[in-house]
Amino acid sequence: MEYLNFKALTASIVYSVLGIAILLLSFYLFNKLTPGTLRREIVEEHNTALAIIAAAFMLAVAVIISAAIHG
Repeated sequence: MEYLNFKALTASIVYSVLGIAILLLSFYLFNKLTPGTLRREIVEEHNTALAIIAAAFMLAVAVIISAAIHG
């Protein structure tokens, strides 16, 4: 078991959970700052452009979080 580094594994899990929490928080803030609700606009009104913008926002935040974690 010398090839399994528990300290690195624990750090990866902690950073992953922290990154997901930050991503969810930022998406919640994005939802609150935009007019209307994203769910209603995307699901009920079939607003494809807003769905693409929301997906691009989540990808951008995920890349930023990943860069911050990996250094």
